Amino acid sequence: MTLPIALDAMGGDFAPQEIIKGARRAVDELGLQVTLVGVPERMGDPLGLEVVACSEVIEMDDEPGSSVRKKKDSSLVRAAELVRDGKASAFVSAGNTGATMASALLRMGRLPGVLRPCIATPIPNVGRPPCTMVDAGANAECSPEMLVQFAKLAAAFASARFAIPAPTVGLLSIGEESTKGTPLVKETHELLSADAGVNFFGNVEGRDLIPSPVDVIVTDGFTGNVALKTLEGALQFVFTTVLAAIDTNDETRAAGHALAPYLMPTVTTLTPEYQGGAMLLGLNGICVISHGASNDTAIMNALRVAAEMDAAGVVEKMRTAIRPDQG
Repeated sequence: MTLPIALDAMGGDFAPQEIIKGARRAVDELGLQVTLVGVPERMGDPLGLEVVACSEVIEMDDEPGSSVRKKKDSSLVRAAELVRDGKASAFVSAGNTGATMASALLRMGRLPGVLRPCIATPIPNVGRPPCTMVDAGANAECSPEMLVQFAKLAAAFASARFAIPAPTVGLLSIGEESTKGTPLVKETHELLSADAGVNFFGNVEGRDLIPSPVDVIVTDGFTGNVALKTLEGALQFVFTTVLAAIDTNDETRAAGHALAPYLMPTVTTLTPEYQGGAMLLGLNGICVISHGASNDTAIMNALRVAAEMDAAGVVEKMRTAIRPDQG
């Protein structure tokens, strides 16, 4: 029997209404099973979906670690427990990112041998599968050994999610040469080059984020998060500038109407709503973290990602990637 996906109904800038709408769409349009976890008196109409009631909410500005320990009857903690207890196949939230990670780690646990979980975020590519960046913000300070594990976890994720047989891995640095970068980058380069379990491409630079020549880009969480936020801001600037230019006069507006059918498919793939969310890798379970500003479409797609990762057996693939002797 297929287990439902546990969805934190209280997390996100537009919770609970957009979260519940997204869940309803996932059921109606994708045929998924979804269980909402939330405070009934704050949720409103659950639109016919099953609800696991809780009494507390970890707010967006709450301190992650202490909130998870103190608010044990929160929607985040209860959703993670559903996965731990075998009552849900995955856990999805658009709420407090740090608290989501803490809830998933403390309740679901790490896979054997994993040093630290990491956040994998897909970066769109035109004409080929997205590139997966790790770490996108879970670990600001990393060791070379952690980055090598991130690479292996992300390669297993990319293989499961995007059907890439042998994902290539690039190390984010300030130059292509192995001698470039910080001591962390240089030592990680040596380890990745010597590891037969990694299809290592070499160093990649910031200009290689879009489009990317590799399937996985590995870096520490501080650098990865800054890179992603920079990319997000740059894309928003480009879209705003193009739209302003198209709206200059009747001639440009006519040109815009003519180009729209050709541009919109690409524009759609670059939006956070399309990707659905990032996945926390290295856990003994599936946890998808959606954008805080997720609308119903983003939530539906986050639930789709969770369901696809469950069907693909991504947890077992990560287990084998870290400890191939246990596969």
